Amino acid sequence: MSKSKYEALGDFLKKQRGDRVVMSFARIERIIGAKLPSAAKCRTWWSDNSANAVMARVWLNAAFAIEQADVVAQRLVFQRVHHVGVSSESGRSRHPLHGALKGLIRVMPGTDLIAPAEADWGEIT
Repeated sequence: MSKSKYEALGDFLKKQRGDRVVMSFARIERIIGAKLPSAAKCRTWWSDNSANAVMARVWLNAAFAIEQADVVAQRLVFQRVHHVGVSSESGRSRHPLHGALKGLIRVMPGTDLIAPAEADWGEIT
C-alpha cells in the first residue's frame, strides 16, 4: 500500500518534543510537499474524525489531536494526546475503559431511557 502524502506531517509530529505544536497551513504544505485541498478552508476538515479523513488518521497515529483550528488565519494548534490510542482496525480513538461495563447493566424491553424519572420532573415548586 502506498503512503499518503500526509505521512510526512505524521513523521514531523512524531519528532516533536513538546506537547503543543503550532503550525501554519503554509508550513504544512511545505512539509507534505503539496498544496492543501480547498476543503482545508473549512473548519470541519480539521476535525479529529479519522473515519472520514486520511489526514486526521496521520496526526492521530502520531499521538496528536487538533486543539485549535483557525481557518481564517490559516493556523493550527496540535496537542499531544497521552491517554487515547488509535485502533488499527477502525482508525477511531477509543478510551482505555471503553467497554469495561459491557454485560453489567441490563435494560428491560420497553424501558424509555429518555423519559423523566418522575412525572413532575422539571416543575418549579
